[in-house]
Amino acid sequence: MTFMPRIRSVRTVLCLAAAALLAPAGHADAQERPRLRDVGVNIGQLSPGNLNAITDVDGVRVGHETIRRGDSLRTGVTAVLPHGGNLFRETVPAAAAVGNGFGKLVGTTQVNELGEIETPILLTGTLSVFRAADALVDTMLAMPANRDVRSINPVVGETNDGFLSDIRERPIDPRHVRSALRAAAAGPVEEGSVGAGTGTTALGWKGGIGTASRVVETDEGRFTVGVLTQTNYGGHLRVDGVPVGEEIGDDGISSGSAGAGGQGGSPGEGSVMIVVATDAPLAHRELRRVADRTFLGISRTGSYMSHGSGDYALAFSTDRRSERITDGGVMSDLFEATVEATEEAALNSLFAATTVRGHRGTARALPIGRVLEIMRDHGRDVRTESP
Repeated sequence: MTFMPRIRSVRTVLCLAAAALLAPAGHADAQERPRLRDVGVNIGQLSPGNLNAITDVDGVRVGHETIRRGDSLRTGVTAVLPHGGNLFRETVPAAAAVGNGFGKLVGTTQVNELGEIETPILLTGTLSVFRAADALVDTMLAMPANRDVRSINPVVGETNDGFLSDIRERPIDPRHVRSALRAAAAGPVEEGSVGAGTGTTALGWKGGIGTASRVVETDEGRFTVGVLTQTNYGGHLRVDGVPVGEEIGDDGISSGSAGAGGQGGSPGEGSVMIVVATDAPLAHRELRRVADRTFLGISRTGSYMSHGSGDYALAFSTDRRSERITDGGVMSDLFEATVEATEEAALNSLFAATTVRGHRGTARALPIGRVLEIMRDHGRDVRTESP
């Protein structure tokens, strides 16, 4: 997986934002854009991991398969693997949480019944969920160690990318799923208009894939919490508490009648998928509590989980020891880490996303230079030049 170096100069940010507006149809990844911390926006109190990504949790891997075809397809698949082995044979503790259930996360009932996941986690577009799930089952059954398997529970989530992509075409097939799985790697995670985030929009602008992490020091040990988001939701953008959306507006979506969530209707509609990984030894009950806290992080970015939103979180632990953390103080530390990492991951998805033209119109990249001006006006000490 290619890691795209991050820019640091605000002048460069402004130039790239302007270039994004003039990018040719479907050209979504030619510009390099900064993450929040590159421009001095530090969310919360806790420190991130080395990569500030979900892959800071040892063993976790992420892969993307991006589909851009003609003028109508802007979609893809993002795969999150808790480890590189056979997940059916080496399950990990997990839990799913629902903030607002207007969406699809295949496999949740078994995850919450048994408290574990047995396949990689896939994210894609709404009407491709079922094809992605079928391809994931085929892929898992084809593994030599799984020849005697008679039942398998694929975990696949979605958001509706129907504004930028012809969602009725349902373009995902087994080769795309397998490509995302093969691409899954440790290390830096590509963000923005890639994989399952290729055709998404959020908070009135181009959304996508974002990630972040936090490290906590507790009496039980040092633990990492990593989060990956697929942002496609509505609301009024806030960056580190600053009501940016009130001043900048939410007019980054043009042409066609779809709202910010890509489904049509008001700009408040849309969805978000959140994946949380941790190396803290947590059981299903505690992971469910962690997953519930992700929605606090999303709300800090301006979401109010509207009637038409599908807001889902899936949390897993890479530590499969029998001894589990239940201490309330440690759990509170992990909750704080989850909220901060979720907020930053969602905002990173907007900062990284590039302008994309597609099926029904254009979703423009968030104008980062203007965002930073607004934040300075509100007293934030954001970066104004290269360090």
